[in-house]
Amino acid sequence: MSAINASVVIVNWNGQQHLARCLSSLAAQTYRDFEIIVVDNGSTDGSAAFLRENYPQVRLIENEQNLGFAGPNNQAIRAARGRYIVTLNNDTLPPPGWLGALVQAAEAHPEMGAFASLVVFDDRRSVIDSAGLSVTLAGMGCQRRLGQTVDQVQTPEEVFGACAAAALYRRELLDDVGLFDEDYFAYYEDVDLAWRARLRGWRAMLVPQALVYHAHSATGGRGTPFKKRLIARNKLWTIVKNYPFPAWLLCLPIILAYNIGAALLPLLQGDGSAWAGTREGMCQLRQVLAKRTVIQSRRRVSFRQLMPWMGCFGRPLAGWLARRRLGRL
Repeated sequence: MSAINASVVIVNWNGQQHLARCLSSLAAQTYRDFEIIVVDNGSTDGSAAFLRENYPQVRLIENEQNLGFAGPNNQAIRAARGRYIVTLNNDTLPPPGWLGALVQAAEAHPEMGAFASLVVFDDRRSVIDSAGLSVTLAGMGCQRRLGQTVDQVQTPEEVFGACAAAALYRRELLDDVGLFDEDYFAYYEDVDLAWRARLRGWRAMLVPQALVYHAHSATGGRGTPFKKRLIARNKLWTIVKNYPFPAWLLCLPIILAYNIGAALLPLLQGDGSAWAGTREGMCQLRQVLAKRTVIQSRRRVSFRQLMPWMGCFGRPLAGWLARRRLGRL
């Protein structure tokens, strides 16, 4: 197979209604040197047949069951031919200049390893869903600039990491730090990857010109017990794997306060999903600690060097309030 510049990888699960819009938008991209790989997670809505019939140019990988987000993305990445790996949610709508803006930024900034799109809500196209990822000193991943307006972000800026809903990664970065952690299944895998990349010295940039519209949680659902459980579990794993010592010890009180509060407060209201996820995460700490040993042994960057790209302790509350205001919990 001949080499190409970019591979756009899309994971799909019963999202046929989203695929037509997403793939039609990709067909209209002004930048043309790319392939599309769709991994279908055992959909029962006819997604695979729809793709074979209407988009024969798309490389289709079919799974017999739903394997989540992390593993199927890894399947596509391993099969990809591109120099750049571009992850894209199936419920997005990228305007014609989106991919070209990402590739142009990657070629203009070789010092950066990952590039974040400016993701806005599809139903409120002036409101930001994500402008890259931030991580607080409590270890919690956050959507940067959530709820702000597009006109507040005009120039590229360095960020902690890229949101995998619409991101470009250099293949060299993935070869160095590894792919998404497949044990996560879904949610927080991009935060974990951003941590691992940062610890190895890779940097990330927001590209405001790479605008993409996102029907947030259209596939996974908003605020479902399943989603809350996985977020709580994977958040715990991400902190345990990546937070450097001795910084995590100094921040342990606030880390515990946020995580226990996030698990127990919903429990008092009759929702035990986050608590169940936290318990599940704790039961598997032995395997997670083994991963931590490998990650920390390869670390090149100190916590002091990471701090400028980390948010303050109050950001999770601000993010929660923003999601409440936007109706996106």
